[in-house]
Amino acid sequence: MPLDQVDVDNLDQEKEMSFLEHLEELRWHIVRSIVAILVGGIVLFLVHKWFFDYLIMAPTEDSFISYQALCSFSNFLGMGDSFCMKPPPFEVIAVGFGEPFIIAIKVSIFGGFIIAFPYILYEVWKFIKPGLYKKEQKAARGFVFVCSALFMLGILFGYFVITPFAVKFLSGFNLPGVINKPSLASYISYLVMFTLPAGLTFELPVVVYFLAKVGLVSAEGMRKYRRHAVVVILIGASIITPPDVVTQFLIGVPLYFLYEVSIIIAKRIQKKNESLELQVKTS
Repeated sequence: MPLDQVDVDNLDQEKEMSFLEHLEELRWHIVRSIVAILVGGIVLFLVHKWFFDYLIMAPTEDSFISYQALCSFSNFLGMGDSFCMKPPPFEVIAVGFGEPFIIAIKVSIFGGFIIAFPYILYEVWKFIKPGLYKKEQKAARGFVFVCSALFMLGILFGYFVITPFAVKFLSGFNLPGVINKPSLASYISYLVMFTLPAGLTFELPVVVYFLAKVGLVSAEGMRKYRRHAVVVILIGASIITPPDVVTQFLIGVPLYFLYEVSIIIAKRIQKKNESLELQVKTS
């Protein structure tokens, strides 16, 4: 091959590994990620009383920051206590002999996953980076930071926005002759449902970025199916939230905003791809 046709961008890459070597490399990335989750989980389990009191069970208390902020905002608008809300008093019970202990372990591991998420993304990036060209590595610069920031933003949104409204609605919904005493396991499962999906859905711009890079998504297509996307967003909001219009609206609006941001990202990527194609044709 002539020297002027050598892929200069790939000259300084590491020697190509065999399939088994790739598996071995992947295994160690997974092992380090699991260790990071376990370390975070162990730390949270050691302080599980504080963790449950100030974070896990906080949305069930009147003093939770979201309830206080909403009430302050209502007074700031001169509407008095019109927007003020608080959950009705209710008890969370443990129905199994070892349920508190098992739930404490599960919640600690879940919290450890959230804490270790940036490091997990870093391990993912270290695994895929050697297989990318220099231009691709440069284009994906900031992958770990952006994905981590969006994920954490989604988790915080689910915890401080979705969870309070959901707890207020679900704890206040009663049937005749039925005493609403949720189990600890059911409360935790709903808390996970209100936070983890929100964190994952906030990764939409990143997903669209990579899909647009490979030509599977275009800004024109996303604009064309905008109405369909709104329907899908509303359906998704109804799945991850209780049947409360206010809560569905609170999750639907940010998702639609992320969709519009994704259109802008897809348009920019499409312009870059077109300029690169033009350069190749003229060279």
